[in-house]
Amino acid sequence: MAASKPDRKIIHIDMDAFFAAVEQRDNPNYRNKPIVVGGRPDSRGVVATCSYEARKYGIRSAMPSSQAYRLCPQALFIKPRFEAYKEASTIIRRIFSDYTELFEPLSLDEAYLDVSAVKRCQGSATLVARAIKHDIKHQTDLTASAGISYNKFLAKIASDMDKPDGLYVITPEQGPMFVEQLPIGKFPGIGQATEKKMHALGIKNGKDLKTLPLSMLIQHFGKAGQHYFNIARGIDNRPVNNRRPSKSVGIEMTYQQDLDDRNLILQQLLALLDKALRKLNDKRLTAHTVTIKIKYQNFVQITRSRTLPQPILNAQGIDLVFSELLKDTDIGTKKVRLLGVTLSSLDKPDLRHFRQLDLFC
Repeated sequence: MAASKPDRKIIHIDMDAFFAAVEQRDNPNYRNKPIVVGGRPDSRGVVATCSYEARKYGIRSAMPSSQAYRLCPQALFIKPRFEAYKEASTIIRRIFSDYTELFEPLSLDEAYLDVSAVKRCQGSATLVARAIKHDIKHQTDLTASAGISYNKFLAKIASDMDKPDGLYVITPEQGPMFVEQLPIGKFPGIGQATEKKMHALGIKNGKDLKTLPLSMLIQHFGKAGQHYFNIARGIDNRPVNNRRPSKSVGIEMTYQQDLDDRNLILQQLLALLDKALRKLNDKRLTAHTVTIKIKYQNFVQITRSRTLPQPILNAQGIDLVFSELLKDTDIGTKKVRLLGVTLSSLDKPDLRHFRQLDLFC
């Protein structure tokens, strides 16, 4: 008789106000004060993150820095030091690897860990999470919050339940009821637009979501409908992937002055494309899909995409694609504050592609 698989034990580690915490750690003058890491309040920048002291004033990530200043004029606005954050992140990932090879970084400051087969700490995921938090604090002087559950979806929710410096467990017995009571806006991966659409369908929480048949969810949300159907029941079979392939490469730029000239916007998109192609070349990948991102002066954001039959190796011919994509926008009637270019539908071709690409770099 084959041995049964052990219950899955997933930990989600999320560093607390990571960029701001590194700044407060490294500069005593910043401690216990509202600090904002990101663009200056007199610039076109946005908040990358902020300290918990600043969050009391309503400041949040991705908020325009000018708005953050209005909420808290006494806040200290700090330019990001990404090298310092990467250095701390490297130490944290090394700590993860001390416990399991199955960890999946999502960004510099968060990751999933599968500790189902870990024997340390008596095989207890809760004790492993507590030990990881201790090691992070000891080696970096930073705090992390941990969520523990039987899948990624619930582990991520759990890590946000008791911040900062939190540790929260959702057991298999608690999972389904926990999801039923969860407001739909608290579901990881459901943004404001999807939340608004769900509210229009009468879906306010997990219990409401669970009442909708799969066919209806697919009708309204496409492929994501299957995912929503599963998580409403506390089901998430996604593995922790420690070798995540690149799905896209993107570059974006926020401009000090709004852009309203169509030709200038086209030139800026081509410049961003060139940078994205160089990043793609470094990864030894090619792309078939190009997406432009436009954020207007009023912060309304749109994207437009085109998939091409041949790999995108250089800017040749893409200016015509961009011109076509711009036709379906408000360029010319609304000013633009941000542009972005993303390359996706990635592939690993033979080396001839890269020799050809090098000629255009």
